[in-house]
Amino acid sequence: MPLGANSYGKSGVRLVRIARREGRHDVQDLTVAVRFEGDFAAAHVAGDNADVLPTDTMKNTVYALAKDRGAEEIEEFALALSNHFLGNNPPASRVDVAIEESLWNRLGWTAFEGSSNERRTARVSRSRSGVAVESGLKDLLILKSTHSGFSGFKRDAYTTLKETTDRILATSLTAAWSHASPAGPFAGSWGAVRRTLLDAFAAHESLSVQHTLYAMGEAALDGHPGLSEIRLTMPNKHHLLVDLSPFGRKNEHEVFVATEEPYGLIEATVTRNAQRSDS
Repeated sequence: MPLGANSYGKSGVRLVRIARREGRHDVQDLTVAVRFEGDFAAAHVAGDNADVLPTDTMKNTVYALAKDRGAEEIEEFALALSNHFLGNNPPASRVDVAIEESLWNRLGWTAFEGSSNERRTARVSRSRSGVAVESGLKDLLILKSTHSGFSGFKRDAYTTLKETTDRILATSLTAAWSHASPAGPFAGSWGAVRRTLLDAFAAHESLSVQHTLYAMGEAALDGHPGLSEIRLTMPNKHHLLVDLSPFGRKNEHEVFVATEEPYGLIEATVTRNAQRSDS
């Protein structure tokens, strides 16, 4: 019986690294995942593990390379890990390395404060024929209190939603952008793309979440020529206007209830070839 697609690797490798400089420390809090694809059929079919690098070795390699070369730019660290694993494991045809970085805000030269749930992300996919590098962010909570609406939408027998030209738009943004070149540059680029996305979100006159998502992706590609595409995920974190009329009060877009579920989920990829010609 033939074996279908398969892979194996190590996930949830926690790494905290302190770069100790004179009078200043920098902290990195990383979670690394490594995944191999390739010719590992013998391990599945015959129990022959001769070509199987232990996942515990993958974990140890993450720590050793972090010591040897540092991990300041997580894209460069993922590139180094993928190059090591693919170069030293002939049965592997592809190695994927994904890294999430929890962010710490500086309180002083050697003291830090944990930030929000936002994480910086990087993913490297390296095969025998090439390498692709992706940077991004995950769970960045953003909100605008006006300049957002949703109207003119399709209606059917089950539609009860009221149209609005003034509502809260809130989301937990996840974005991933592909680099045209695996050589970067990476230093400073993550913060610059993040800033572009936030500026576009704040300035956009939104007619829907889809409308703002596209504007954010378009701004990122327009502002950063080294990017080939960007994928955005924006769950609509609904804020519903509370009916205060039973209490003899008007609610002029001041009091809302935030709901967690259910929620709308809007996702799209913006590529250079897909950008509007009239933008």
